[in-house]
Amino acid sequence: MQKMSGQISICCLDLEGVLVPEIWISVAEKTRIKELRLTTRDVPDYHVLMRRRISVLREHRIKLAVIQKVITGMKPLPGASAFLNKLRSLRQVIVLSDTYYEFAMPLMKKLGWPSLFCNRLETDREGYLARYHLRQENGKEKAVKALKRIGFRVQAAGDSYNDIEMLKAADEGILFRPPVRIVSEFPQFSVTRTYKELLKKLV
Repeated sequence: MQKMSGQISICCLDLEGVLVPEIWISVAEKTRIKELRLTTRDVPDYHVLMRRRISVLREHRIKLAVIQKVITGMKPLPGASAFLNKLRSLRQVIVLSDTYYEFAMPLMKKLGWPSLFCNRLETDREGYLARYHLRQENGKEKAVKALKRIGFRVQAAGDSYNDIEMLKAADEGILFRPPVRIVSEFPQFSVTRTYKELLKKLV
């Protein structure tokens, strides 16, 4: 493992928008529920967004099993698997996501089972989403800070509002295909548009 400035580098990547399509947008397209297209690119407050999603799913009688069926049919973004395989051959990599294990496992299989830190869902007896359980508040940021405390130099890449604190906490934060407004609001971060550019930044 290559060392930089006396430290070993580790890369922390967001999942949705960086390695796989936005799960909720895919669900919105399959169910034709327009409101489910909202993501952390649109609503910075994650709790507001998740409560809204749970309410909309209940209103439209969409159960967890329906969402999981949609996710099973999803694929990584074009070029993502090759990028991740190359990066993992050069750096240790952790995927830090605000998604849920109940959603992510089919996609993790298609990406070759990278390490994933995310959250858990709870359903009611009928199979509807009832609650979401965060591993911890601000989990991405805290994971980066913890890695730094145990001696790693951390590089992080993400695309949305919920990645910003992770990018700020890292030794190097990189935006990958972000919306224009995020680039404008956070000019301190490098911006990459292709996996080739991102790989070059990370290694």
